[in-house]
Amino acid sequence: MIPVNSVLQVGQFPEVMQMVIDQRITPAHLTDLRAEIPAGSFESILIRSNTQLPIELLEKLPQIKMVATCGVGYDNLPIAYLKQKGIKASNTPGVLNDAVCELAIGMMFGLLRRIPQAHEFVKSKAWSKGLFTVTTTLAGKRIGIVGMGRIGQDLAKRLEPFKVEIAYTGPSAKTLPYTYLPNIKDLAQVSDVLFLACPASPATEKLINAEILEALGPQSYLVNIARGSVVDEAALLVALQQKKIAGAALDVFENEPNPDESFLNLDNVLLTPHIGSATSETRQLMTNLAIDNLEAFYNQQPLLTEVQN
Repeated sequence: MIPVNSVLQVGQFPEVMQMVIDQRITPAHLTDLRAEIPAGSFESILIRSNTQLPIELLEKLPQIKMVATCGVGYDNLPIAYLKQKGIKASNTPGVLNDAVCELAIGMMFGLLRRIPQAHEFVKSKAWSKGLFTVTTTLAGKRIGIVGMGRIGQDLAKRLEPFKVEIAYTGPSAKTLPYTYLPNIKDLAQVSDVLFLACPASPATEKLINAEILEALGPQSYLVNIARGSVVDEAALLVALQQKKIAGAALDVFENEPNPDESFLNLDNVLLTPHIGSATSETRQLMTNLAIDNLEAFYNQQPLLTEVQN
């Protein structure tokens, strides 16, 4: 049982997530980080992965012993500070794999087959004046996946039936039926479509830079379902503008929700507003797992999905 007002809910949650929260617990709310902290004996924080948790807030709440974030990524948390203070943290891996992989594959096909443009072609009645442009098939292509964790592995399994070759890179090789390339540049050189599914970390900061995009080449595509920080956006914009790569599908950006406006003027991009996990089913699963972690904390049990960093 989680005591009333012992959980501080930080930031805004979509209605489908808030319904789950309100059914299971009674938190206090701090929707605006600039507002005054409500009264309560807070031992834990519930937050979404798209909301940054400032150290300044934690310093005002010395009794906090646990932070539950709704999302597989936890780059919104000041992990070093939490570790220093002995504050536990949990995330929600696994439950969002299906939705993220579905979107990644949908974005890939939208990009290769130019589905958004085809839709507008019909709506604008341009079809009556001529044929739509010939596009690119997936069959026979070489797929590269940067990051072969839970999402990367699920993505690879879903791609297998499309008659593709799959290779990947990451910190180490895994027991998988795919080609492992330790060097990301080598992976880019052999990839027709390069998926980014790695976590945001200092090691992956601007991992996709001008050199990697050059290696990817003018016939290949980039799909980013990871984090905006993984890509050097200035280099990507140059590569797209100068057709150094064929195109890019981006669900994440460096500056959300206000991405660089230069992306809006390109015809070789497909852009979505960070909706990888944005299905009602997935958001409910994420919220329930976050609350399950809170319950484990209050019952003095091991967290189900504790962040180990």
